[in-house]
Amino acid sequence: MFKKTILVLAVLMFSITSVFAGGTLRLLTWKGYAPKELVDKFEKETGIKVEVTYSNNEEMIAKLRATRGAGFDLAQPSQDRISSVQKKYKIYRPMDYSKINTDQIIPSMLEAVKKNTLVNGKSYAVPFCWGTSGLIVNKKYAPDAKDYTALLDPKYKGRISYRLKRPTLIALAFALGYNPFELYSKPKEYEALMEKIGAKLIEAKDLVKNYWTNGDALLQLLRSEEVYVAMGWDGGGWKLHRENPNIDFVAPKSGALGWIDTFAIPAKSKNLDAAYKWINFMLRPENAAYFTNKEGYFTASKDAEKYLKPEVKDNLNRSFSKADIDNIKWYPPVPANIESIEAKILDKVKSAR
Repeated sequence: MFKKTILVLAVLMFSITSVFAGGTLRLLTWKGYAPKELVDKFEKETGIKVEVTYSNNEEMIAKLRATRGAGFDLAQPSQDRISSVQKKYKIYRPMDYSKINTDQIIPSMLEAVKKNTLVNGKSYAVPFCWGTSGLIVNKKYAPDAKDYTALLDPKYKGRISYRLKRPTLIALAFALGYNPFELYSKPKEYEALMEKIGAKLIEAKDLVKNYWTNGDALLQLLRSEEVYVAMGWDGGGWKLHRENPNIDFVAPKSGALGWIDTFAIPAKSKNLDAAYKWINFMLRPENAAYFTNKEGYFTASKDAEKYLKPEVKDNLNRSFSKADIDNIKWYPPVPANIESIEAKILDKVKSAR
């Protein structure tokens, strides 16, 4: 009896030790980025408990600044909100890519994130999910709209819509053969380029149906066929395609504009092992596909397509070839003076008659 009691206690202690050996992963992320089904699966596989705190870019920065990088083991900021913050506040630690299964990540996205999060020779993030803006086109009436220059094309007069926001300036710059991102460090040259783009928009102002400010209103304009060509997000185009096969999202020839949300490790993370395990777990193709099927955002997992629902896979394949994905212009960090230049140009366009 005594021996049985000792054995039971030993087994119990081993089980408790195994659970606590994994510890806890304190995850600071966006709503929807840690689906309960995947959290449960991860906890069962690893014995690591996941504590999720929902946030956004501004709140992530504020929380980590307040604690100097403590309080969380893993965060998910957008890639263009890391390097400038790291230079000022040192709230993240460099990523150890040897602990990442990089062979399951789309190479162009990994390289973009490494480049855009580089500080003093070290990179600070791994890509997770992404989305783009480009063209939403009614192909019945605008079959030749393949690039942002369609927003300036007289043959679509009165059937064009876009926002008077910085992405429109950047998109047209790329479409006209420039690389605006390369001029971020040269404010005078950037301003000269933006003046050229602003002049183009003013010249073509009478072609525009309206400058949309609300995404739902834009979709209604396309739905009612008041607009044939618009600059908008991929998800909006795909939503309209389900209603009307003539309308779809088009990745422009000069490159869709893309955002990437990442994984980054806070400077005072207490459970690095759990952080790296979660990154690799979420980028495992079947798990990444579960996230995409549930939330609608595509991920940097290069083989996730095999596990996508047919309608989700169809959206990706209709709008993006591999070359289109590799050609996405990922937003880099924005220097403060750049946005003031753009605001001045946009004001000129808005007030022009």
